[in-house]
Amino acid sequence: RTPRGSSRPRSLRYRLLLIAGLAIWGGLYLVPSFRSELPGWWPPFLPSHQIRLGLDLRGGTYLLLSVDLDKAVENSVDRYAQELRQALAEEGVGTVRIRREGRSLRITVDADADRATTREVLDARFPILEPRTAGGSSPDIVVDLDRRQIDALHEYAVDQSLETIRNRVDQFGVAEPTIQRQGDRNILVQLPGIQDPERAKELIGKTALLEFKLVAEEDDASVETETLTGQDRDPLSGEITRTEYTLEREALLTGDGVADARVRPSVDIEGPYVELILSDRGADIFEEVTGANVGRRLAIILDNTVYSAPVIRDRIGGGRASITGGFDISEARDLAIVLRAGALPAPVTIAEERTVGPSLGRDSIEQGTWSFIVGGAVVLLFMVIYYNLAGVLADVALGLNILLLLAALAMFDATLTLPGIAGIVLTVGMAVDANVLINERMREEVRLGKGARAAVESGYERALPAIFDSNITTFLSGLILFQFGSGPIKGFAVTLCIGIVSTVFTTVFCTRAVYDYCLIRRRLTRLSV
Repeated sequence: RTPRGSSRPRSLRYRLLLIAGLAIWGGLYLVPSFRSELPGWWPPFLPSHQIRLGLDLRGGTYLLLSVDLDKAVENSVDRYAQELRQALAEEGVGTVRIRREGRSLRITVDADADRATTREVLDARFPILEPRTAGGSSPDIVVDLDRRQIDALHEYAVDQSLETIRNRVDQFGVAEPTIQRQGDRNILVQLPGIQDPERAKELIGKTALLEFKLVAEEDDASVETETLTGQDRDPLSGEITRTEYTLEREALLTGDGVADARVRPSVDIEGPYVELILSDRGADIFEEVTGANVGRRLAIILDNTVYSAPVIRDRIGGGRASITGGFDISEARDLAIVLRAGALPAPVTIAEERTVGPSLGRDSIEQGTWSFIVGGAVVLLFMVIYYNLAGVLADVALGLNILLLLAALAMFDATLTLPGIAGIVLTVGMAVDANVLINERMREEVRLGKGARAAVESGYERALPAIFDSNITTFLSGLILFQFGSGPIKGFAVTLCIGIVSTVFTTVFCTRAVYDYCLIRRRLTRLSV
């Protein structure tokens, strides 16, 4: 009996130390959330970030973006057309015309021998382009993009758009943004604290497709051309005039060749400009293009708008170019951000937009806090009146439960939202329910004439199955909500799941440790329940 008796106090000591350690940990993690400035002696190894507040509590901009997956496929087909045109030129194929028709390419070749070579090139170097009959007596070759490749392009377009938007928002300087994928083609963007949604939309939604194209020569009818509009801003009046440019359709260099973009001040009255630093590959292409086209005009195009079309005076090396356009400093900075973060693989449109003011967020916090205080006070008072000292212990466990829940939110960098507050309230209700089950079971045992130790052991033993069943099923429901729900639903699920874990710990583990301490150390003989 001696070894067994000595092990129980040791186990109790460890349990009490664990509870005290977790309470201190929770308090330290919540200090930054309840103090605007940390004290000077606060050491760097202690937590310094507060609980993140969601858009509905802090205010800001909510955007639901939809990626144009069809355009992503069309852009990919256009790139394959350029690569095929270059491959056929390398094989010595004569006159060839390649036109995109939706997701297909129609290839027109005059000579039969060149047509056979074209089919060989397609089979050897472009297996993802599947040939089919052109229909009728047409000798044209029509190829379709492979279905699996289309599905892969859809996934890539959304994932790359998500990463590009995240890079832009990070450089925009938004603190604690929420950027996540929703469904097959949507991206959710929440920008807390941003009250200028127009600038945010312009920055995030800009496709930023940068292209360098030659201005077409009037006497050259052998190349395909297109007409784009440019804009020139008068540096004094700020008036914008529109100019039409006839350009060669083929892009000589795109934004893939840009490694960095920076805002530079201008010595004249045109305002700041954006300097492009090209990658090694981009610098080689740019030097080759400018060397082969001295005397011609090279248009710099962003999202199908010509920003400038300077004359190439000489071969340009060094891997640098510039975009001018009469920008102000804010426009130049935003343009540099989108170029530096990369172009979107496909256009995005705003499917849903909301702006939450900071006053609404403050009102939500105050109302949520007061509802929690009033409701919690009523519950705490009821537990003390109905269960005496057992109710006091249940109230202490409930306070520790809330402390650990909020500390866990701060530790995991989770976002607290209005639905999250609802999850906390539900957690309080389940914690009270678990304590009621335990207290009622112990009260029944006391009525049957059992002593304090037997009543505690039997009360917990009989209440645990019901407590575990209800909390486990609720926890699994929270996991399902988190897996398949959207932003607000996820916020509710996070607080619910964390609250379930803290509820079981404080209700079962902590209160039982206190009862064991009173039975062993204080020789408790009568329960006040």
